[in-house]
Amino acid sequence: MAIYLIRHGETALNASGVMQSPETPLSENGLAQAERLGARLLAEDIAHILASDYARAAMTADAVQRATGVALDSEPLLRERNLGDLRGRAYAELDFDPFAEGYAPPNGETWEAFHERVDRAWEQVVGLAARTDGNLAVVTHGLVCRSVVLRLAEAGQAPTSGYGWFNTSVTILDQEPPFKVHLLNCARHLEDAELKGPA
Repeated sequence: MAIYLIRHGETALNASGVMQSPETPLSENGLAQAERLGARLLAEDIAHILASDYARAAMTADAVQRATGVALDSEPLLRERNLGDLRGRAYAELDFDPFAEGYAPPNGETWEAFHERVDRAWEQVVGLAARTDGNLAVVTHGLVCRSVVLRLAEAGQAPTSGYGWFNTSVTILDQEPPFKVHLLNCARHLEDAELKGPA
């Protein structure tokens, strides 16, 4: 059995390059992406879904749950990195890299605090995967996906584009150490529908 690590669908803010708040919902395009994701996962023996409680991840997980009919639980530890006072600001208006190593956003999480939280989230994921009779879908956020793949998994290949993870992309990992990655940042379910958007 495997862990399916999934980024949420598109929002109007991430499409326009603006740092998001927890309540940011999926856009119409994001809802369509989530429906495509659900259709893809219907054939993947998904037995349980665990999702971040941020609106964009919860809405994506809801679409997967409607398609698969399996149990859905929420896990706050799977939230995106808290960028504090940078939320609501466009990346283009900044004269610095908000993702630079060592940079701590005002009233947000340091990289160290974020990675420590992802470690705790991953412990919850692995524990649930071990108790699940089938594959576990984990719906979360781009930086969480990146943190898991680069620090906790045996990736086998580098991430495809900087910090970017395609909306509703699927990364498949073994459920046990060394958490080998078998598929990375795959959004093939969007390829024929002009829904993919930027990473």
